[in-house]
Amino acid sequence: MPARAADPHVVILGGGFGGLYAARVLGAAGARVTLADRRNFHLFQPLLYQVATGGLSPGDIASPIRGVLRKYPRAAVIQAEATDLLPDSRQVVFRNGPPLTYDHLIIATGSRTAYFGHDAWREHAPGLKSVEDALDIRQRVLSAFERAETESDEARRAELLTFVVVGGGPTGVELAGAVAELARGTLAREFRVIDPRRARVVLVEAGERLLPALPAVLARNAARSLEHLGVEIQTGVMVSDISGGAVTLGAGDATHTLSAATVLWAAGVAAGSFGDRVADRLALKRDRGGRVRVHPDLTVPGHPEISVIGDLALAMDAGGNPLPGLAPVAMQEGRYVARRILGRAPDRPFRYVDKGQLAVIGRNRAVADFGRVRFSGFAAWIVWVFVHIMYLIEYDNRVLVMVQWAFSYVTRNRGARLITRSSAREEEAAQ
Repeated sequence: MPARAADPHVVILGGGFGGLYAARVLGAAGARVTLADRRNFHLFQPLLYQVATGGLSPGDIASPIRGVLRKYPRAAVIQAEATDLLPDSRQVVFRNGPPLTYDHLIIATGSRTAYFGHDAWREHAPGLKSVEDALDIRQRVLSAFERAETESDEARRAELLTFVVVGGGPTGVELAGAVAELARGTLAREFRVIDPRRARVVLVEAGERLLPALPAVLARNAARSLEHLGVEIQTGVMVSDISGGAVTLGAGDATHTLSAATVLWAAGVAAGSFGDRVADRLALKRDRGGRVRVHPDLTVPGHPEISVIGDLALAMDAGGNPLPGLAPVAMQEGRYVARRILGRAPDRPFRYVDKGQLAVIGRNRAVADFGRVRFSGFAAWIVWVFVHIMYLIEYDNRVLVMVQWAFSYVTRNRGARLITRSSAREEEAAQ
């Protein structure tokens, strides 16, 4: 049965930016809240690429959810994976626990890497959405250099030292720049047989230019910065196949195969599996990426007690354009929904306040778009550093990341370059 109306129970699914920011607002107001996530930590995804390239450790960009919400006595946390929604009885069903009854439900279960119908590519080209993804990429990148050091065949060595990043959005640009800096800076003098500076980093984008969400002038500046780092940029190029050790690229009717031991996927995301279940249960319309269409107040049609936020929500801006799947959007949506539930935003539609966009290319290189103010280079990089540090949830993480970055900036060293396991391909070869 639903909880008593006099003491409404708010259930939040997902401890990402949207869910956690909603929980903090509700918790501070003394509301009865339960936040459920299959992980026990909040992950600062914008810095995952730093973990993937050895710049930071996972603990530097993750915070235990219980710790974040510990000062709110009526905010409970459970580690559980939601598998089904029963809207008639207002219950959420979990894989590993009893169902929860809600008066208000906030669904913020996020997105997953999308391969556009080519899920077989996942094995050969990992995306970057989780700690496990970042550690997998770190293992693949670092192992490629280690294997190249002992490889006597020149063709195979060139394959090991070729890295392809698919997708020219912010994640792809950041990954390509970080891998290039790792090879040309950190690892430059650490090997005796190979020269890591000769590693080939190729960034592939199907569109006409990189960073399509940013103004063209900033995209050009980003491209020049990447090229300065030695990154090869191929735009207007589609990926038609990815297999172990090779990626097939095409432009028009022409195709060619590029031998590369490491292929990294940053080309797209889609709604998570629970989002599919929600859409089916509530008969909701979705876009091509699986995002759920929501009302201007972020509720779903026919169920004003259910709100969808973050990467799962297809919300519109004032001009009728879909809002991007960015952390600031999810943060503002989480705060808005929490205030609406508390009665502090009656009949007021959600309006996203765009505070600008930033993309980092590498050391001392970034681009910034703040509407009428656009700039790039060292100044944009400084802004990027402080914005990302301030967005980290807990003070301890801010201090750790600041110290790590300061040390890395001075020494050009990446201290988290640990290979902690073998890849599946390596394990098979050893058997």
